[in-house]
Amino acid sequence: MYRTNTCGELRLTDAGKEVTLAGWVQRSRKMGGMTFVDLRDRYGITQFVFNEADDKGLCDQANKLGRECCVQIKGIVAERQSKNPKMDTGDIEIVAKRLTVLSPSLTPPFTIEENTDGGDDLRMKYRYLDLRRESVRKNLELRHRMTILIRNFLDSKKFIEVETPILIGSTPEGARDFVVPSRMNPGQFYALPQSPQTLKQLLMVAGFDRYFQIAKCFRDEDLRADRQPEFTQIDCEMSFVDQDDVTELFEDMARHLFREIRGVELPKLQQMTWHEAMKRYGSDKPDLRFGMEFVELKDTFADKGDFSVFNKAAYIGGIRVAGCASYSRKQLDELADFVKRPQVGAMGLVYIKYNADGTVKSSIDKFYAPETLAHVKEKMGAKDGDLVLILSGDNANKTRTQLCSLRLEMGDRLGLRDKNVFKCLWVVDFPLFEWSDEEQRLMATHHPFTMPNPDDLPLLDSHPEQVRAKAYDFVCNGIEVGGGSIRIHDTQLQEKMFEVLGFTRERAEAQFGFLMNAFKYGAPPHAGLAFGLDRFVSILAGLDSIRDCIAFPKNNSGRDVMLDAPSFIDDKQLDELQIKLDLKS
Repeated sequence: MYRTNTCGELRLTDAGKEVTLAGWVQRSRKMGGMTFVDLRDRYGITQFVFNEADDKGLCDQANKLGRECCVQIKGIVAERQSKNPKMDTGDIEIVAKRLTVLSPSLTPPFTIEENTDGGDDLRMKYRYLDLRRESVRKNLELRHRMTILIRNFLDSKKFIEVETPILIGSTPEGARDFVVPSRMNPGQFYALPQSPQTLKQLLMVAGFDRYFQIAKCFRDEDLRADRQPEFTQIDCEMSFVDQDDVTELFEDMARHLFREIRGVELPKLQQMTWHEAMKRYGSDKPDLRFGMEFVELKDTFADKGDFSVFNKAAYIGGIRVAGCASYSRKQLDELADFVKRPQVGAMGLVYIKYNADGTVKSSIDKFYAPETLAHVKEKMGAKDGDLVLILSGDNANKTRTQLCSLRLEMGDRLGLRDKNVFKCLWVVDFPLFEWSDEEQRLMATHHPFTMPNPDDLPLLDSHPEQVRAKAYDFVCNGIEVGGGSIRIHDTQLQEKMFEVLGFTRERAEAQFGFLMNAFKYGAPPHAGLAFGLDRFVSILAGLDSIRDCIAFPKNNSGRDVMLDAPSFIDDKQLDELQIKLDLKS
């Protein structure tokens, strides 16, 4: 036996026992004729004592130990004279009797501590060392616990877990596919699934009325804090259900997870339409932890002054920032620079300071009479001491999105986005289609299998951009955690959807013929939802990035710096695949 106990379980009640522990040297320190070694494993840290007076050879051996050496130590559990209340094992220490070095270690490139001196790139290159840190390990333990809770919950609701293929056909509608060449079928390619969408719909046709899968998904898209090229979904589908059936069941699952993981009781969640969310918050994933709802001001400024920016604008909107009229010119200039950043894209920022002494100071003083600014104050619900920030533009939703970025920035600056507060909701009634500037055509907002709202079916021919989808997103703290929709199960309606999306009959048949044919054999009404497991874990763990809850993540360029992937392959492999590279310089 390499160990009789772990480094996190011994207590005063174990005093006098002879034990053997194995793990990594966290640190060692020599004090007079004694050497203290902290031994760490996944379960905790235990202090060992080597006494030169008892065994000088053993003590000399301990003095040679470097950080991260993997060792086995045998000794007797004793009460610690100088107890450490910050450690679970802080009441005891182990008087060492034997030391075996199982594996020596080079000096690690960064300290394996809670607060490490390693930067992101360095820690990702040596991720196997970073995973030894307690904070990172706890994230993966939380992820494990969540998946167990999810599986048990769905099993109790009669869901069956079914694995679906990783190598499938390409359906380039939405994000870009990762493609895999087939050696046995020269010139042809598999795609890695962006989700098991069509496959889980086929399972509904097959009669598996409640399916789920903890599924790996792949999307070749630009990365950010909450995106990875490969990610994990809690993927679910149900037959013979309507929208309320789906949202109620998965709201219960979310409530179960929040209760078990964080001890938080979620209330009954509100539902907000996409239109209302955009109008009030400029986002289809609004952060409800704080206010600053948008107030539309176009009518308030109309024909009241000669400020051409407002007079030409299609939309003027503002937010009230309570108690911030004291902001300095420097702070206001910082906000103006923020909204002009390419990531936000606004042309400028207008402010009105309703000072605590009743005076008003604004960047548009010379264009509007005091009565107009007083009217704005009333419309905004502002009080003396408040700051009003205003954006305008010729595209209402684009300007709302910019104002949303400003709202979130102010929420961050004022400390209003507490990671220990959870505000969740359902966003419903999304547009079925959205315009793609890149494709110069309507695209499916979610995917082409989403059911149109039955009330809007007459608009499919005349005004498809006005058609609402029977779709729903689960949003928490301004993050889209999951989403789904009622699916089309009628072949004729599905063909109509492909027609509106600009698919020829031949293209639709080539890409989705297998699904259309399946629908001809008694497809049940069905619906589904997928939660992003990585995002869900990161929210419950209070993380800023999903990378910290993934064992081996990619960096922002989609590279695995530890494995040095992606990489070039040799000519022999290319020849077998009958592929010739012609790289653009």
